[in-house]
Amino acid sequence: MTRTVITTEDAPALPAPLSQGIRKGPVLCVSGQLPLDPDTGEVVGTTVAEQTTQTLRNVTAVLKAGGAALEDVVMLRVYLTDPGHLAEMNEAYAAAVGEPFPARTTVYTRLPPGLLVEVDALAVLDG
Repeated sequence: MTRTVITTEDAPALPAPLSQGIRKGPVLCVSGQLPLDPDTGEVVGTTVAEQTTQTLRNVTAVLKAGGAALEDVVMLRVYLTDPGHLAEMNEAYAAAVGEPFPARTTVYTRLPPGLLVEVDALAVLDG
């Protein structure tokens, strides 16, 4: 199986040595996405809800570029900077992802200043 690099201008280019996504066979991995505007590279929003919504837009853009959709996601990992943001993130997450929800892990970590959330994804496509 060929390993294919997934790139799109609909998600921000990240200043790190990584691909936005990698697809091999039916498996698509989306690198951690941040709440950045794809056109300007600026942080979108000051609340965790606003940032979660933008981050999931970026995840969705990479999924689409790889031939997938949120419905194909089997696992999402959410990285938050503050445990106090969990309820607000969950509300924005539920609205953006919809049921049935994929499996998920939430990790608390430090991100660069102004960033409250990061999300990566694992999707499996049919056929």
